[in-house]
Amino acid sequence: MGEVIATRAAYGKALVKYAEQYPELVVLDADLSGSTMTKDFSKACPERFFNMGIAEANMAGVAAGLAAAGKKPFINSFAMFSSGRAWEQVRNSICYPGLNVKVIGSHGGLSVGEDGATHQCIEDLALMRVIPGMTVLCPCDGYEMELAVKALLDYEGPAYMRLGRLAVETVTDAIEGYSFEIGKGVVLKDGTDVTIIAVGMMVQEALKAAELLAAEGISARVINMHTIKPLDTELVLKAAAETGAIVTSEEANIINGLGSAVAEVVAENCPVPVVRHGVNDEFGRSGKANLVLKAFGLTAEVIAEKAKLAISKKK
Repeated sequence: MGEVIATRAAYGKALVKYAEQYPELVVLDADLSGSTMTKDFSKACPERFFNMGIAEANMAGVAAGLAAAGKKPFINSFAMFSSGRAWEQVRNSICYPGLNVKVIGSHGGLSVGEDGATHQCIEDLALMRVIPGMTVLCPCDGYEMELAVKALLDYEGPAYMRLGRLAVETVTDAIEGYSFEIGKGVVLKDGTDVTIIAVGMMVQEALKAAELLAAEGISARVINMHTIKPLDTELVLKAAAETGAIVTSEEANIINGLGSAVAEVVAENCPVPVVRHGVNDEFGRSGKANLVLKAFGLTAEVIAEKAKLAISKKK
């Protein structure tokens, strides 16, 4: 079993790790550094850290100005606020002029747990995906998160990245030569009967689902689609052609997130059954994270059932 660490914790460590290599990196936070873990950077580089208070819209505008002056700003808040409250500023002040600002949404998805529906942001992937020119990322574990931070530091242009509150098992570090490239998904397990394309913490559940299916004689391919936009269409279409059925899994609303992105590509280019798994267009509710996830069916067992459903739809 790999290290169990929240992607938000790995993110905080990564900012500190690359601070010296990227002196133009500046970090802005909306008075949540203890939760977003930017507190690590604030201690290491206090002169490059700015607490903007509970004012995400203003923070986005300030970051746009810093980017225009040659800095590499990372702005941080809960996903509900960085993607929701500041959406207009992210669209008009950052994405419209194509500025080099990285928008970070911590505590994304139902796994926020006790904070309840108001803070369980299931819309962020959709909100950010719809903005022209915006890149959308959601790494699945701590190891991949560190690689993603480095990739974003090297990437010029606006991007959104979701972080998770809940500690999750690290699965990507065990893969020899594992690399992270924006816009390129990764096959974690090969299979021939069905493909499970997952993002974020659902990648770990997808791998467990593949084991459950294997016990029933079903061969499932598992793809970690850490970048929702731009989507790795080549990898999606290869999976569609070779396995003939696809299940998508995300800790987000199935409307306009990963499932929609995959379905759009498949419908236009290689029509095969696509079953979307995630939050079924409903608000979350307060509770222990693992119990909330189970209540909404975000488990390996449900993914396995969706896979069998997708297979049954094959012609």
